[in-house]
Amino acid sequence: MKASRTFKISSNTYSFLYRLLDIATIVGSFWLALAIYGITSHDNYLIAMLITLVVYLYTAEFFEIYRTWRVNQFQQMVLTSWAALIVAFLSLILSLFLVKQTSDFSRVTIAIWFAQVFVLMFSWRYLNHKLKVTRRKLGFNLQKMAIIGATERGEKLFNEVAKHNELGYDFVGFYDDRDESRTYNNLTIMGDIDQAVDEARDGKVDVLFIALPSIAEQRLLDIISKLGDTTVDVHIVPDLVMSGLMHARIDHIGHVDTLSVFESPYLGAKNWIKRLEDIIVSLLIILLIAPILLAIAVGIKLTSKGPVLFKQRRYGLRGEEILVWKFRSMTVMEDSDKVIQATKNDVRITPFGGFLRRTSLDELPQFFNVLAGDMSVVGPRPHAVAHNEEYRGQVQYYMLRHQVKPGITGWAQISGWRGETDTLEKMEKRIEFDLQYIRHWTVFFDIKIIFLTIFKGFVNKNAY
Repeated sequence: MKASRTFKISSNTYSFLYRLLDIATIVGSFWLALAIYGITSHDNYLIAMLITLVVYLYTAEFFEIYRTWRVNQFQQMVLTSWAALIVAFLSLILSLFLVKQTSDFSRVTIAIWFAQVFVLMFSWRYLNHKLKVTRRKLGFNLQKMAIIGATERGEKLFNEVAKHNELGYDFVGFYDDRDESRTYNNLTIMGDIDQAVDEARDGKVDVLFIALPSIAEQRLLDIISKLGDTTVDVHIVPDLVMSGLMHARIDHIGHVDTLSVFESPYLGAKNWIKRLEDIIVSLLIILLIAPILLAIAVGIKLTSKGPVLFKQRRYGLRGEEILVWKFRSMTVMEDSDKVIQATKNDVRITPFGGFLRRTSLDELPQFFNVLAGDMSVVGPRPHAVAHNEEYRGQVQYYMLRHQVKPGITGWAQISGWRGETDTLEKMEKRIEFDLQYIRHWTVFFDIKIIFLTIFKGFVNKNAY
């Protein structure tokens, strides 16, 4: 299941570093400008710096400067950053005029500050750009990318990708159901479309672009449906934006438009907001429940033989295998290729273990999984590896739940779809709610789910 990939620095890491460097550039240049001009009274200047910083970061988010998407070309990124910087400084100057405080500030100091930030933002972005291009030429931080549809638009996309090494794509090839004699410009194809789907499912492709003509709408929908059983990012190269995809985000690779279909909701700042949320909540809860963890450990040792904890193999983000920790609640732990779900009156469950499972206390060690970065506090519940393989072929878009990290609690669980999924209909409803969560994720949605879990989600008649 796990894709074999070249060692990567994730795009989210780059996004975080860009924010950090922008903040350091603005703040560092501010203090340097004050030192150069000999400014000793800092209070008003500090307020001015904070206004500029906040406006810049807000504008940068609006312009999607930090987005975790590879289509940003260097020139476009620098120009957009400069535009956000100009907006920030113009906002500062306008604010000073409105409150009639311009006389309290040195125009030369503000000009020096602006010039330094202007130059430094270009300089470190240029160095980072060269570093990324060099690393990607050496084969690091690449994503395997394929194009479905050996069409004119497919060739245009390929040409744009070939021109821009900084995008970090390792082109696998074209896939088309037609033979090469019928493709645009006799493009060489690697296989048919079903083969592309199979390679995506096997983790041999990270990103798929679909460049089929709009008249093949039904074929396009069939392909998207099949790709719902994978964890690849899927984008359409449209000649006509389909009405059912109007909500999708439009990107640009060079002069080619692409339409995002499947990708994680945690783009740009959202990824770090989600991670910060997980760290803060998990740390607070671990500190609060430390005595409970100790009491449960003692209870397990006193009531049954065996270890206090056990680990289970689960699929995490992007379908990559992780180990999830739980308090032991059974005399025999199953973690094999055969799915043996816990059932009502299951003889394997110890009396104390039954209490832990009914109250969800057996899952408390998973807060350490959250702290380690393998899970989130809120997200789709992780299923057993064998469970995943059983249902991915039966429930449409099942694997899309792996576009995010699995969670300790989730929208499906507090909505009544917790416990044994002994029918296909129950699993379909659980996946429906998981995908609702992914589509509509916000921090406030997470907070709502956490509070609902506290007040109604711990004890459940379906948990055994």
